[in-house]
Amino acid sequence: MLLEIKRIFGLNNNFLKCLPEISVLMTAYNAQSYIALSISGILNQTFNDFEFIIIDDNSTDKTWQIISEFQKKDSRIKIFKNETNQGITKNRNKLISLAVGKYIVWQDADDISFSTRLEKQYDFMQSHPEVGLCGSWLKFFNDNKGVISIRKYAATDNLLRKNIFKYSPVAQPAAIIRREVFKQVGKYNEKFSVAEDLEMSFRIGKKYKFANIQEVLVRYREQSKSITFKKLKELELNTLKIRLSFKKDSDYKFKFSDALYNLFQFLSIYIIPANLKVRIFNLIRNSR
Repeated sequence: MLLEIKRIFGLNNNFLKCLPEISVLMTAYNAQSYIALSISGILNQTFNDFEFIIIDDNSTDKTWQIISEFQKKDSRIKIFKNETNQGITKNRNKLISLAVGKYIVWQDADDISFSTRLEKQYDFMQSHPEVGLCGSWLKFFNDNKGVISIRKYAATDNLLRKNIFKYSPVAQPAAIIRREVFKQVGKYNEKFSVAEDLEMSFRIGKKYKFANIQEVLVRYREQSKSITFKKLKELELNTLKIRLSFKKDSDYKFKFSDALYNLFQFLSIYIIPANLKVRIFNLIRNSR
């Protein structure tokens, strides 16, 4: 790929050496309470060869002022502000188009990455060229209770593919993706305003393998104002729609147990209150 870039643009080796290995991408909306901690977590990484691109999705609080102050102090940060609120999926695609790194790392504005996250994920991806999408475990926390639980994800493609019709193979807040992946499978599907990451995972799995580093690399902030809580019904309906659209795909195996699981989830949307459902799911998926 580098030779092709050099040929098309007439670039020399010195210029190419200036391109960062990782593009850390963040979209933020009214995140003034948490975004400083999230940005600091990236700036304090043990791996330093990255650019950090942040889009303020037309916030009405002090988010823009906060990220502007960080940008003045660190040249790796590039900031953009939307004139109108675009939503997560459109912003993901916009960020991808701005990125130049070999790898894409997603960083949510309310989560905190451990200082070794980039280093460990970069080293893993460098030594596993067959993997297109890699994540890690998550440590759930909130401001009132501190650490709540840990969500673990299986390590190998085999296990992750086996359960993809029940659980996402990789946690989006902990994801690192080869940038070349988007040239192979396209960008995020903008008809999905939520669950867009699951649909992308299914497409990535047709060309590459999945993996997860077997340790916590991201602290995931659980809050009632998050998209998971506010748009749970839409999230679940989109999730079911996406799963069913891939059930006949030869790269995956949709089992009878998967059919039962998805039927139960569909019925539960109209029976179990959202807050209770999130607590039940976390109880099943997370360890204390």
